[in-house]
Amino acid sequence: MPTHLYSKPLNFSNIGKGHDLETQDLGASISQYIELIIFTRYGEHRYNPEFGCEIWDMDFELIRSESIWEEKLRQSLITSIVNFEKRIYDVNVDVHISEINKFYPLRNVSEIKKRVEIVIKGKLNKTGETYVFSTALFLSPLSS
Repeated sequence: MPTHLYSKPLNFSNIGKGHDLETQDLGASISQYIELIIFTRYGEHRYNPEFGCEIWDMDFELIRSESIWEEKLRQSLITSIVNFEKRIYDVNVDVHISEINKFYPLRNVSEIKKRVEIVIKGKLNKTGETYVFSTALFLSPLSS
């Protein structure tokens, strides 16, 4: 029996018209689930307080050592992905933090933000194919 992988957000308006919910492929489904892990704070999920990652606790902390900060986030992501995303294996996570300087000429203001690049690689359990997920986030306040 095939498993349906539904796109988020769920759009229920078409069900009343006799249409099915929108589906997606395995890679897109895994990517959405990894995004959910990244954007969920530990303790936020009512039924499993271990679900999520540590980026929310680290977002506003003073970064004294970028390499320690990157490793702490990397370990948090590896633990969560291995524990909760069972459709991939041989998971490797790379985290890199950098500064982005943005100038707003109308206000004559320069703004420096921290940018975190996250690259997750693994293999699909179903086929053994290589899976790659990549995203970049801006810290304080966290945005994408």
